[in-house]
Amino acid sequence: MTNKAAVYFEQNELSMCIQLCEKAIEVGRENKADFTLIAKAYARIGNAYYKQKDLKNALKYYNHSLSEHRNPDILKKKQQVEKEIKEEELRAYVDPEEAEKEKNLGNEAFKKGDFPTAMKHYNEAIKRNPNDAKLFRNRALSYSKLMEFQLALNDCDQAIKLDSSFVKAYVQKGAILMLMKEQAKAMSAYAKAIELDPDCQEAIEGYRSCAMSSDPEETRKRAMQDPEVQQILGDPAMRLILEQMQTDRHAAQDHLKNPAIKAKIQKLIEAGLIQVR
Repeated sequence: MTNKAAVYFEQNELSMCIQLCEKAIEVGRENKADFTLIAKAYARIGNAYYKQKDLKNALKYYNHSLSEHRNPDILKKKQQVEKEIKEEELRAYVDPEEAEKEKNLGNEAFKKGDFPTAMKHYNEAIKRNPNDAKLFRNRALSYSKLMEFQLALNDCDQAIKLDSSFVKAYVQKGAILMLMKEQAKAMSAYAKAIELDPDCQEAIEGYRSCAMSSDPEETRKRAMQDPEVQQILGDPAMRLILEQMQTDRHAAQDHLKNPAIKAKIQKLIEAGLIQVR
């Protein structure tokens, strides 16, 4: 009976496949069939519903199958369906107009100094429009006021990921890193903001403030505790490149064309071991 159901499945006769599997389960129960056979029939019903894009019923029958026999393949299918259901729900929840309303409510609460309420509205706004970089930057401001600096930094990074030209996100990132006593990384963020907008006074002032407050020796000590920095500086080839870059501007430009070398140089800049001029 289940073999015939498999044929219906392949022929895309999904309703017939489901009916036959349900009958097979009924007969199997009456005859005390092996639980693995019952599980297989339930799984095939789940597959049929999945093929029909009926995710909730697919999940229901995968769960029935797993309650009979915990097959790893069915468990993976169940987890995939759960993921797709969640993604579907999130997509259905997206509403840019509602997001704008929530953002405005958040802004009002922020101006009043009610940061927890502002956070609540920004959270809802992000759920309603998760691709709006400005919402993440706004929430980062609230996190900063609540002294949740790492969460604020994460939101700045997400804003930059969504919009790599978002100057205010880089400025906010610089301010947060300053509060975290990460002057070198803050300077890197401000430098990026200035690169995007040379007239951004907030970024210029932030960069100057970082430069004035940086203790070179303390910066070097902190940087040398980073395993990635240790690895870069421990590479003889990189040391040679760094020496060449100090004396030969053209060599520096050539080396920076190599993405791997450029990434390592950027790491050293962020660590405060190389100054941007």
